[in-house]
Amino acid sequence: MKWTWFHKLGSPPYVYRLARSIGPWLYALAALTIGYGVVAGLFFAPADYQQGDAFRIIYVHAPAAWMSLSAYTTMALAGAVALIWRIKIGHAVAAACAPIGASFTLAALITGSLWGRPMWGTFWAWDPRLTSELILMFLYFGVMSLRQAFDDPARGDRTAAVLAIVGVVNVPIIHYSVQWWNSLHQGATVAKFAKPSMPGSMLWPLLSVLLGFMLFFGAVLCTRLRAEVLNRERQSSWIKEALSSR
Repeated sequence: MKWTWFHKLGSPPYVYRLARSIGPWLYALAALTIGYGVVAGLFFAPADYQQGDAFRIIYVHAPAAWMSLSAYTTMALAGAVALIWRIKIGHAVAAACAPIGASFTLAALITGSLWGRPMWGTFWAWDPRLTSELILMFLYFGVMSLRQAFDDPARGDRTAAVLAIVGVVNVPIIHYSVQWWNSLHQGATVAKFAKPSMPGSMLWPLLSVLLGFMLFFGAVLCTRLRAEVLNRERQSSWIKEALSSR
């Protein structure tokens, strides 16, 4: 009985209905938390004593970078579930994750470049963290391309899942790159939960935006997952019933 919920998550009709019901709530909560964090961070948080107001880009850059890793990890886990337990909905989740994660990665790279210009004097430096984040972008593109590269959708799903699982090794490399190598990128400021390097007036808005990005990721994932399920199950009878009940 305790694994009933797990088996339900393997049912396309159940996942479709679940995504449809929780999606709007996630969008609403994401708007509230992101809105509070952005307003508090941009207008009420004090300027950084070294970077001045330029530091405020952190309220987009850091959450986008965190979510680029989280989305990739989610994609790889979904692919692993699909391969190991042969739960087809895992492939749908992985396919839905990829474009969202690529968007977060692109946002992290762009905002990082904009932040790097006043701090480092250049938009781009082949810094270990920047380079590994760029590799993450290529991995997302590779996963999406592989899925479309085969005439047999099932084979495309399996090949994309293998690449996603292999590529997950890049996630800890990104996270620990500032500790393992000489890096221009600043070290951890928030992850040190015992004693964060940021005062609360800066930290709480940042955490609020991060929570909002997580909720937004969940909301968009629900939307994309519903589309994936509809496409993959378009010949199933329950699809007509689900659409007629709307």
